[in-house]
Amino acid sequence: MSSQSSSQETSTPVRRSMSGGAWVLALAPLILLGVVLAYLVVTGGGLTELAGPPVEQVSIQRITLPDAGVIQVEVVNDGPQEVTIPQVQVDDAYFYFEANPSTTIPRLGRATFTIHYPWVKDEAHRIALVSSLGALFEGEIPVAVATPHTSFNLFLQFGLVGLYVGVVPIGLGLLWYPFMRRLSKAAMNFILALTVGLLVYLAIGTWLDANEFAAELPAFWQGVPMVLFIALITLGVLLALGGARRDAETSALGVAYRIAFGIGLHNLGEGLAIGAAFASGEAALGTFLILGFTLHNITEGVGIAAPIVQRSPGIRHFVLLLLIAGGPAIFGTWIGGFAFDPVLATIFLAIGVGAILQVVWEVSKLVARDAAKQRQPLVNWVTLGGVVAGLALMYFTAFMVKF
Repeated sequence: MSSQSSSQETSTPVRRSMSGGAWVLALAPLILLGVVLAYLVVTGGGLTELAGPPVEQVSIQRITLPDAGVIQVEVVNDGPQEVTIPQVQVDDAYFYFEANPSTTIPRLGRATFTIHYPWVKDEAHRIALVSSLGALFEGEIPVAVATPHTSFNLFLQFGLVGLYVGVVPIGLGLLWYPFMRRLSKAAMNFILALTVGLLVYLAIGTWLDANEFAAELPAFWQGVPMVLFIALITLGVLLALGGARRDAETSALGVAYRIAFGIGLHNLGEGLAIGAAFASGEAALGTFLILGFTLHNITEGVGIAAPIVQRSPGIRHFVLLLLIAGGPAIFGTWIGGFAFDPVLATIFLAIGVGAILQVVWEVSKLVARDAAKQRQPLVNWVTLGGVVAGLALMYFTAFMVKF
């Protein structure tokens, strides 16, 4: 008994309390690091005699035309030190301007330059901010059109555009649901595999859209890594939530809702692109995008309906699925038209990438389960054909929105 009790005592882990000395040991490296950094800042690392001219970097975030004869330029200083902008050029000529809050922009600071210039409707104008060291930071107005002011009529028009692009085509795609219920099990496995192809294409497209917005961000945001990290974190969170329900079979209706959520975030990006095109005066491009996205999005309704063909969830769920998938296009159009923010656009699209990838995983499990019930390998001619068909549908309908 004594030997057994002694062995139990030796195997029991000893809990050590965190005393004040332990916290000092934890903080000591940080304190020393601060001392080293302070030394480097004061001395320039001992290489001050090799220092060149200061590095200036200003990112032009947005150019608007709020009124006739007025141009507003919103900028961010994403360089390593403050920048002073004492002069502004429009079409190679210097013009009077006002800076808010100041012509001197601290690191990571923002400023808005209001330039009094008689811009000409439908013409292109080139703007250059001139720093105190002579550096030029240029932006362009491709087509000069007054920036839309918020009004009920314009708010309604942008909302209708989002409705046409998001809600209407997805609703038309959901109308294939009764037909899909009459298909055989092999045909339904084909449709599920087709959904995987649709979602893979959407994930790639959303990733590219997110990187396009990320390219417009100031350098300190580290746009591309930010997109990757947010997408991976979103994917991990959703997989962890799904793992908490691993003892229960995946709900088909739950998969449909996750598909709708991922598609909704993708359609938010489409709405942003349309609204921003109209706000910048590129109405022809905006109309082109409306037609292309409407054709492109009808296939998304099929992907949402595919997991639930073996049950009838009721009209209420179909309405909710439609709003979740198509509604964000309306909000995206409003944001793009009235208050476009590339940071929020990048974050939302990055979340969309992770959400769509998680849904690809869920739908792939449904395909694998159905293939196992039919005693077929996961990759067979039916599933492979479905994935290829889904990719091809999205690829060729996207011809209308690539330029």
